[in-house]
Amino acid sequence: MSQDELFRLILKTYKTIASVGLSANPSKPSNGIGAYLRNNHYDLIPVNPGGSDILGLKTYPDLLSIPRPVDVVQIFRSSEDVPPVVEQAIQIKARVVWMQVGISNPEAAAAAKGAGLLVVMDHCMREEHIRLFGRRLFPFSA
Repeated sequence: MSQDELFRLILKTYKTIASVGLSANPSKPSNGIGAYLRNNHYDLIPVNPGGSDILGLKTYPDLLSIPRPVDVVQIFRSSEDVPPVVEQAIQIKARVVWMQVGISNPEAAAAAKGAGLLVVMDHCMREEHIRLFGRRLFPFSA
C-alpha cells in the first residue's frame, strides 16, 4: 500500500481520534489541527493531563481514561515521549497511531505495527486531509 493509500484509508475509515497533547491554547498548532478535524466531522477526544475542557470537549488525562473506543491516537508530544503513548494505544486496542510533523519514534512504531496498528510518523493529519480531499469546513459550536 502506498503512503497516500494509507492516508486515504485512515482518514476515510477511522473517525474517532484521541489527540494526545492537544493544547487549549488557540495559538498552538495542535489546537488548530484539532479544530479543523472537529470541523470535518471527526469525533475528537482531547487528551491532556492539564486540561478539563479543550475546544468545548471533555479532556482526559490519558488514553486509559477514555470510556469509549478510539480509532486513531494522534500524538502531539516529543518523539522521546511517544513509547508510553503507543503502549496505551495498544492497550485500548486503537487501530492507528499517527505522529504529527516532527514526531517519529521507530521503536514505538515497530511495537505498534507488531500489535497490528497502522502507523504514520512525521505527517500532519490536517495537511494530508486537505491535500487528499480539499479543505472542508463544517462549523461546530465550541
